[in-house]
Amino acid sequence: MTAYKQAIVLREDIEMSTGKMIAQACHASLKAYKRTDSSISEAWESAGAKKIALKSDDLESLERKAKQNNISAAAVRDAGMTEVPPNTLTAVGIGPAEEAKIDTVTGELELIN
Repeated sequence: MTAYKQAIVLREDIEMSTGKMIAQACHASLKAYKRTDSSISEAWESAGAKKIALKSDDLESLERKAKQNNISAAAVRDAGMTEVPPNTLTAVGIGPAEEAKIDTVTGELELIN
């Protein structure tokens, strides 16, 4: 049986409150999910909708690498109304997709504690 997951990657080099990080992660997760082929998203959901939260300061290259590997990906740029300047890249959602494919993009990243 094929395993699926989604990776949500947040910037580690900018100051965000825990609440802000959660909101940005939710935006990234939903945006990437909406871009995923329905057969993949249905398989992911039926298997429990596994997600991982990771950290990186190079979200643009992660999004690009995911797209090059035919994995849905969506970057989040903040509107700048609260904690960060307008258009700040805060998070990227990658997948859902096959776990092995996600790992080719995010396998070297650390989990958020």
